[in-house]
Amino acid sequence: MKTRIKPAPNASSKISHMLFPFCVATATVKPSSETLRAALLYSLLLLLAACAAPRPFSDGPKPSTQVPASQAPAITPDPAATPSPATTPAPATSTSPSGAAPPVPGAFGKDIRRSRWTPVPWDSLPGWGSDSMGEAWSVLLSNCERPGATMAPLCPAIRRLSIADEASQRAWLMQNMQAHRVESWEGEANGLLTGYYEPVFEAQRLPNDSFATPLYAAPAGIKPGQPWFTRQEIETQAEAQSALRDKAIAWLADPVDALVLQIQGSGRLRILEADGSVRTVRLSYAASNEHPYQSIGRWLLDNGEVKDASWPGIKAWVQRNPQRVQALLWVNPRYVFFREEALPDPSIGPRGAQGLPLIAGRSIAVDPQSIPYGTPLWLVSPGPTQAVQRLVVAQDTGSAIVGAVRADLFMGTGWQVGELAGRMKQPLRLWVLWPK
Repeated sequence: MKTRIKPAPNASSKISHMLFPFCVATATVKPSSETLRAALLYSLLLLLAACAAPRPFSDGPKPSTQVPASQAPAITPDPAATPSPATTPAPATSTSPSGAAPPVPGAFGKDIRRSRWTPVPWDSLPGWGSDSMGEAWSVLLSNCERPGATMAPLCPAIRRLSIADEASQRAWLMQNMQAHRVESWEGEANGLLTGYYEPVFEAQRLPNDSFATPLYAAPAGIKPGQPWFTRQEIETQAEAQSALRDKAIAWLADPVDALVLQIQGSGRLRILEADGSVRTVRLSYAASNEHPYQSIGRWLLDNGEVKDASWPGIKAWVQRNPQRVQALLWVNPRYVFFREEALPDPSIGPRGAQGLPLIAGRSIAVDPQSIPYGTPLWLVSPGPTQAVQRLVVAQDTGSAIVGAVRADLFMGTGWQVGELAGRMKQPLRLWVLWPK
């Protein structure tokens, strides 16, 4: 939020209005002697000099606090590569910890505010040279479907090199891209990597005693940035229930599964239709109630309920405490609404915030106020859940993905990868690969 500080009244305007009449009056005094004449002449010269002197304060433009063009950051945000979906976090309120414009070469500009980049040599990237360029090239090719203005000039070569050998592909990247270490404004290069996935659940089109948890489409009146009813209010207040009448897309058997689907942002349903047929559809993010996400796992840890706050650990707690499940879910006031999509090709992942299908192991969710969508990165994490050293592309975001060195790795579809994604919480380092 930009603030405007009203300047104090200009002191020079008051001084000049008082001084000028005195200058005019003095010039009309008639001396009575040579001595007096000399003294008055000397005083008159001093006062006239004061009247003609430049004002110590000016009503004109104030000195600019922006970084001069000659000192502007070498890397600027790419508006065409950073659309503004409903899930995009709100912009930060300052460009650096002091609120000043970014002074460090390699930082973004005034619109991307939560990270700075430092150019580094390629041999400083841990594991660079060990990644499979064949797999990495698949996400670079996909990214060229919506590359943005910065990456677009490189896409003809990326397409042409799709049939090249790995040594040629890697050499081309090193020749045409510059690696930059990603850091916070405080200089912190270590961050957090988590994982997410596309869950698959059994569902029914109509509710019954077993399938009684609804998944809703967005109701009328939902507006970006304006809080709606909380999760508890949605489930207990008549006004919220009235707004959601006829908005149920499908019904699940487990309310915790519904929360998982909302946190992941998308998923697949094997729906039993009213006519008895079964078909698989995808639910994609449509909107939220605009309340902040609160982790139920963190609540369980802070209250000494569990020592393992992964999804498997939470599920185990739920099985032990079925009577407390509703109260646990209400800890998180955030509620997500969906839209139903056909699933013509089950091999294609859900669309991320960039508008492209996510690729398992190669697409990451980032804070777009730190890294623009469509940006290739080198990602390194030592584990313990899974060691990762590979090229990825920023193609998604999420309400909990905030900060400079923060990423959520898309791991695929189904409960097998869900088990792994649910346990991933490990150290992270990132290097942006930016066109020269």
